[in-house]
Amino acid sequence: MASPDTSHTSAPATGGSAVSGGGQRKPFRRPWKNDWWLHKRAFTLYMIRELSCVALAAYSAVLIYGLGRLADGREAWDGFVVSLSSPAFLTFHVLALALMLYHTITWFSLTPKAMPIMRGDNFVPGRYIIGAHYAAWAVVSLIVLIIAGVV
Repeated sequence: MASPDTSHTSAPATGGSAVSGGGQRKPFRRPWKNDWWLHKRAFTLYMIRELSCVALAAYSAVLIYGLGRLADGREAWDGFVVSLSSPAFLTFHVLALALMLYHTITWFSLTPKAMPIMRGDNFVPGRYIIGAHYAAWAVVSLIVLIIAGVV
């Protein structure tokens, strides 16, 4: 009986290793440490910005919980509002605000790279795109403050 043609396969037909000496070659694995992002400032700032979404998710969960308390009636809502004024929640609010401001400012500075706009044959300068975002942010914030009755 003739042996099958194995000339098209990359491994030897004998089942041995392609490496001389008969030993198996291990794949290269670059050493990886969990604190890789702490070694360069740019990586650290990037990771802080990316992790700031955790604060956004937590704050969103608090707001959704508050909507549930509002639906449960006046007494449940009043209890929720009182709990928001505790020192732990005030610290959480300040931390979440700082992280959201950092996230917003860094995202606005990245926007010209993520969303380049062409006008004619040239790109719109990044400072105009960033400025437009800050202007829109100011207008939306003013509208929210007007609706809330603060302004």
